[in-house]
Amino acid sequence: MPSYWRHVNKVLKEAEIIIEVLDARLIEETRNQEVEDKVQKMGKKLLYVFNKCDLVNVEELKKKVKNFRPSVFISSRDHLGTTILKKKILELSRGEKVTVGVLGYPNVGKSSLINALSGRGAARTSKESGFTKGLQKIKVDNKIMVLDTPGVFPSMEKDIKKHGKTGAIDYAKLKDPETVALNLINDYKEVILRYYNVEDGELEEILERIALKVGRLMKGGKADLEGAARFLLKEWQIGKIRV
Repeated sequence: MPSYWRHVNKVLKEAEIIIEVLDARLIEETRNQEVEDKVQKMGKKLLYVFNKCDLVNVEELKKKVKNFRPSVFISSRDHLGTTILKKKILELSRGEKVTVGVLGYPNVGKSSLINALSGRGAARTSKESGFTKGLQKIKVDNKIMVLDTPGVFPSMEKDIKKHGKTGAIDYAKLKDPETVALNLINDYKEVILRYYNVEDGELEEILERIALKVGRLMKGGKADLEGAARFLLKEWQIGKIRV
């Protein structure tokens, strides 16, 4: 059995409530239907938590996720929504002591969410995806115990463009950052044009203009497209670019 399912099954066995952490910018891309189906079959309670809400228009987000129930919006970076999340957990547990499993793609902010809940740096965090290596148990308070796990993909998923865009693969480790960056520009062109204050054009032209704008240059002053691609993906992955 892949280590992916070992982690998932261990969490599902020990936890009464499962939190699926989703990136508020990339809801469907960070949703794991395999995990959701397994949670449902095992009769566990599933709570959707939309993290990075500081990077989106919340009113627009509410329209997109009206069918995700129950759900909570948070920004673990800004510690917004964590009190509401605690209340929702205790509501689902009917006030009883509860173990909560936290699952999600790499880099959606699982460990940061747990630290925001607990008010301390109990779960190790890093901007590098895949930082959490094994199951960690963190006591939030006298009633809530949380299981933090490494990020997991659906078992058959091999979409490098998607993984680069969601940050599931760190920008520094991508083998073809240009393709991923061009895909991101295509999906969020207006956002990226506005953020870097560059003119519209073909996708490669936009990336070249970004390179010149941020000083990613090769000898002779030619645009370094790979360097610009990694720079763009870094700023996207660490949450500098708001949609």
